[in-house]
Amino acid sequence: MGLPLVPLATAGPAPGRRARLARRIRWLVATTIVYNVVEAVVAIGAGTAASSTALIGFGLDSVIEVSSAAAVAWQFAGSDPGKREKTALRIIAVSFFALAAYVSVEAVRVLVGGGAEVAHSTIGIILAAVSLAVMPGLSYAQRRAGRELGSRTAVADSKQTLLCTYLSAVLLVGLVVNSMFGWSWADPVAALVIAAVAIKEGREAWRGDACCTPLPAASGGCADGCCTK
Repeated sequence: MGLPLVPLATAGPAPGRRARLARRIRWLVATTIVYNVVEAVVAIGAGTAASSTALIGFGLDSVIEVSSAAAVAWQFAGSDPGKREKTALRIIAVSFFALAAYVSVEAVRVLVGGGAEVAHSTIGIILAAVSLAVMPGLSYAQRRAGRELGSRTAVADSKQTLLCTYLSAVLLVGLVVNSMFGWSWADPVAALVIAAVAIKEGREAWRGDACCTPLPAASGGCADGCCTK
């Protein structure tokens, strides 16, 4: 069962602080969208050139992340974000499930020998390394602001961004190992683990378990004890 929604007017930070946090989340979401659009174009282009299912999948994950971030932006564009939260969470959850389905199908296809031989991709390796450095910071900043504001959607989207960090690591290892040793099975096996994580996060977002419910500031805690996680 998901956590009950707590009206932002009676819990969490004061109105002025809420407005600043909401504005910060909008900027973080905009940054995430712009970065992922560039990432998607580069990854899909490089993946097509190198016949790399992992790179193409990484690019499509970026497209899914854009839809997730856009859902958060849509929620906070309204005068009452709380009313839009459930719909935004559903969009984020579906994006997780879609990512898990795609990664699983492509990983299995590669494992059974249905994929083309992957060529070395310097662009892919650089892209994966840059994303591995950038995404954790974006995820942490959005998760911190979302938890302080009490926004499940902002935290759910931060988990989508964090998942991109895992995918970046998987992609980087897969591309490097393939280039150095020709071990084509390493990337799809790791991708199946990522798919399992995506399903878990999607279920939590669908149920509304993605964020702690803030208590008044004087209490010094959270209703579900997740603020320190």
